[in-house]
Amino acid sequence: MLARSCVRPMRAFASARNGAVQITKRAASSSSGSSAESPLRLNIAAAAATAVAAGSVGWYYHLYGNSHAMTPAEEGLHPTKYPWVHEQWLKTFDHQALRRGFQVYREVCSSCHSLSRVPYRSLVGSILTVDEAKALAEENEYDAEPNDQGEIEKRPGKLADYLPSPYPNDEAARFANNGALPPDLSLMVKARHGGCDYIFSLLTGYPDEPPAGAQVGAGLYFNPYFPGTGIAMARVLYNGLVEYEDETPATTSQMAKDVTEFLHWAAEPEMDDRKRMGMKVLVITSVLFAMSVWVKRYKWAWLKSRKIVYDPPKEGQTKIRD
Repeated sequence: MLARSCVRPMRAFASARNGAVQITKRAASSSSGSSAESPLRLNIAAAAATAVAAGSVGWYYHLYGNSHAMTPAEEGLHPTKYPWVHEQWLKTFDHQALRRGFQVYREVCSSCHSLSRVPYRSLVGSILTVDEAKALAEENEYDAEPNDQGEIEKRPGKLADYLPSPYPNDEAARFANNGALPPDLSLMVKARHGGCDYIFSLLTGYPDEPPAGAQVGAGLYFNPYFPGTGIAMARVLYNGLVEYEDETPATTSQMAKDVTEFLHWAAEPEMDDRKRMGMKVLVITSVLFAMSVWVKRYKWAWLKSRKIVYDPPKEGQTKIRD
């Protein structure tokens, strides 16, 4: 009795499932028959769906496609693209320009901005000689190792030390600049969109007077290349501000160009070595590739020049086997 009672629900479930399958098949056959009978209706539906989708995309782009994260005033004027020689593949830094740019940084920029990631030793061979770098490092004092009493004494700087910051901490820097924090310039070229073009345009983009309608906050100066057009740094480069040792005219654009190239070197001091190594790699790999092609053609010449010919037996030459 128990077996019969278990078999009956299973049979009922199987019959119900077969009935559902048959209904589905009939529905599919009826729908396929109706679609086969009216293909024009399907074409009209597909065209209408495509038109609705395209219209929706077009309307969305019309409403939100031209929006930006910031307005042009907040984003800043896009800098002009300048033909920097050191950015070309086969060119290096102009070391005279680097030396002049470092002079501009020391005499103008170092009073507010730091180069905390640049050690004195990296200046040797690119900007300064060993004696000049040592003398420059000894002008500043750094913390020495604790003595026997645990007191930290001061010592003259050495080549392994990094260029000092003009302020002991960020709070002192903000207090000296009316609440504005001067950024570190070690990676400024890499940290700003436009790189060298942005820094050069910023340094040379101070107008004599703000344009009509421009609103500049208290304690700020108008610069169209700075985001928000209001910058806490006033114009710092003027004609004849520094006196170059190579007697190059110290115009505003010349000083801006030199210090911009120096800041690019500070952010990427290995660029010349990387370009040199890249050229060596390209030359060596080109030679090895040419040799590999020649060896491949030489080693496989017997196979590629081989000709396979079918020589059928002639009449009367067929051998008869027993």
